[in-house]
Amino acid sequence: MVSAGSNARNNPEPDGFGSALVDEAARHDASLGDVDWAALPDGAVRGTFDAPSGTLATLSMGIPGNPRVLLIPGATGSKEDFVLMLPELAAAGYFVLSCDIAGQYESAAAGPENLTPPRAHYDYDLFTDDLVAMLDAEEGAAHVVGYSFAAIVAQLAFSRRPEKFRSLTLLSCPPEPGQAFRGVQRVGWFSGWANPRVGAALMIWGIRANVVHVPQNRIRFVKYRFRFTRRKSVVDILGLMQQAPDLRSALAAASLPKFVAVGEHDLWPLALHRRFAQSIGARIAVYRGGHSPSETSPHQMSRDLIALYGSA
Repeated sequence: MVSAGSNARNNPEPDGFGSALVDEAARHDASLGDVDWAALPDGAVRGTFDAPSGTLATLSMGIPGNPRVLLIPGATGSKEDFVLMLPELAAAGYFVLSCDIAGQYESAAAGPENLTPPRAHYDYDLFTDDLVAMLDAEEGAAHVVGYSFAAIVAQLAFSRRPEKFRSLTLLSCPPEPGQAFRGVQRVGWFSGWANPRVGAALMIWGIRANVVHVPQNRIRFVKYRFRFTRRKSVVDILGLMQQAPDLRSALAAASLPKFVAVGEHDLWPLALHRRFAQSIGARIAVYRGGHSPSETSPHQMSRDLIALYGSA
């Protein structure tokens, strides 16, 4: 098996993308410190969106009517995961909108019981229909960034409504279809027999215990939002990630700009991410840090998104 390190040497990052470039964005990220994630940047607006599954809490920034960017967080995440990117993208002339997905944080009341007819579980259709509704809320296409689980949802939404996408960015996306956790470093062996309820309990325990040693302000905010996130939504999402659809052929055939963004110490080995990016014809950038480049490299990722959007 090719190691992640040797694969990175054989397939260097594109010039000017990722953390290979030492510029002002990289210097900003290196000096971030311990961010107060509950504090919003000047000009950010709290709002709501009436999705098919219920009311989703949103954050937006920029001038409505400008080209749209939708930033969609994943399981156990929230719109605040992108809060450091909002000012950068808005300053570049985009109207940026992020939301908590159904069942998570301030969108905890959104769920399958609100659908017509009601359903028992959070499923791929629920999350995909919510994203498609956000895309359809305005005329024209949008740049879409899906983070982790939401990267799978973004692919499904694209397969249904490709005309609504200006570009597609897959951030820390599970790189393999089917049992998405099988390639996870150190615990992939466990994923084959752990049921979603056990997996959710272990994941939430690991996050609360701060096993990856994130800064204190960050873990304080993460623990706070767990007071609201519905455990059922996390359990159902982990079950869905054990049945990730294979959309690589459809993405490979698509001509829009595609971007895979990942941290060098992500849950999955870089070799798998690079293979995935190659299979769909996407550009890839590797950032310093782990599973959350939008938090640890927000200025560099914003820089790269702006460059990508300029090519759309």
